[in-house]
Amino acid sequence: MTDQQIGRRQAWRRRLRLSSLRVRLAAVFAVVALTAAVSASGIAYWLNRDAVLKRAQDTALNDFRVSLSRNVSSLPLNASCPDLVALANTVASSGLSYNVVVSDENQPGCSASSDPRFTMGQVPRALLTAVDTPRATGQGNPYTYHLYWQRVDLDGHPYVVGGTRVVPTGPTAFMFKSLDNERADLNTLGWSLAVATLLALIAATLLAQAASATVLRPVRQLAEAAKRLGEGKLDTRLEVSGTDELSDLARTFNSTAEALSEQVEGLSAREAQSRRFVADMSHELRTPLTAMTAVTDILEDEAESLDPMIEPAVRLVVSETRRLSDLVENLMEVTRFDAGTAKLVADEMDIADLVMSCIDGRAWYDAVEVDAPRGVLAVVDPRRLDVVFANLIGNALKHGGSPVKVTVRQGVGPTGAGEVVVQVSDSGPGIPQDVLPHVFDRFYKADKGRARSEGSGLGLSIAMANAQIHGGTITAANGEQGAVFTLRLPLRPPSAVPAEGQRQEPGAPGGSGISGGSGESTGRRSEA
Repeated sequence: MTDQQIGRRQAWRRRLRLSSLRVRLAAVFAVVALTAAVSASGIAYWLNRDAVLKRAQDTALNDFRVSLSRNVSSLPLNASCPDLVALANTVASSGLSYNVVVSDENQPGCSASSDPRFTMGQVPRALLTAVDTPRATGQGNPYTYHLYWQRVDLDGHPYVVGGTRVVPTGPTAFMFKSLDNERADLNTLGWSLAVATLLALIAATLLAQAASATVLRPVRQLAEAAKRLGEGKLDTRLEVSGTDELSDLARTFNSTAEALSEQVEGLSAREAQSRRFVADMSHELRTPLTAMTAVTDILEDEAESLDPMIEPAVRLVVSETRRLSDLVENLMEVTRFDAGTAKLVADEMDIADLVMSCIDGRAWYDAVEVDAPRGVLAVVDPRRLDVVFANLIGNALKHGGSPVKVTVRQGVGPTGAGEVVVQVSDSGPGIPQDVLPHVFDRFYKADKGRARSEGSGLGLSIAMANAQIHGGTITAANGEQGAVFTLRLPLRPPSAVPAEGQRQEPGAPGGSGISGGSGESTGRRSEA
């Protein structure tokens, strides 16, 4: 996956997170508004419902009581059924649109009703019991019988039914008052409140969008500023206005960015000084080492003619001088990689020829098995690739043991582009698991008690640096019989794609951060 694709995916995830926060904020506003609106509408509905129903039923019941009291006096003793019907019609004609049913114990078969649709059978049993039950008279209760009422549903229509006994020996009258109009009014009120609740919900959602935009804009700016800061733009700052919490957060970000910028500048200055020191020291050491190398070459030629007591010391001086010379050369290459001045002189080469050239030049052909078909061509720097092969094969011979096998294959990389895969395997004990993550570190010593050794501890890091400058990498693992180092190189490095038959020297890709090396096998597996 390319950096551009990764950047787009991160931006998409960031927008998704912000959108999710906006959705959550809008949802909270909506839930709060919906809860408040539903609560207010429910309370308003029930209050209005009770008021409307109470007003309708109280009006009808009072009129029924007055009309019944006024007309019952004209009812003769031992009234006949027609007399009861006349009473029901007279009471029901008051103009409030209710119907009356009258019953009398002396006329058990009489159905005295102002409307045939209403009968005594429709009166609730609880209401009948309450109406027929006498109450003890006394202070505060001068009447034996009272007017009672109950709301019922008859054939899907709401009614209020009220009844009372006129006198202890007189008839019992019941009123049926329809509440259809009140129900229609309450339904209209309910729909009005539902519409008002919906409008309140929409208004709350719009308000949440506006509020979220106001709140999330600084958050988005902070996220973008943090991204730029993470990309190395240390001069990134936020504009601060206001005294709220987001403004305090922006001020904190600015102060943190300022402190980070100062620390990075200090670290960069110290790192530059360290690199300059290593480069200057290595450069200054090359002149005396050149003279010392010339003297040691003469001493090595004359070592056999020297006093036997002196010969071991002379050979020790010769070997240590060469080791020091190799170390200085490695340090010089390290500084070039760290400074970004290492050059890649690339040309199209046959990888099999480079492997055989490395092995023949070091007389390793008797100890190394090569499985490298010809025709695997890649654009590489022959000198740097020779360094990689020398380090990997030399380490395998020193620390793994024969047989060492080198395999070259052409494959397809993770991005779908062609690549060269070179495996170097040995027959040794393998690499300890705690050492594997550090084999390419500079100066890493697997055996802490063996600080002095033949290698400089830079060999594998040099090999990694030369692989990375080609756009490739090296991995280390343990195989079935020993250690396996795998080199992967693209057929054409991204920073060096010359025309056929030409060379070019592009700069090393930035950020390699790994040391370079010479053409000798300078590293040891136990020293990484």
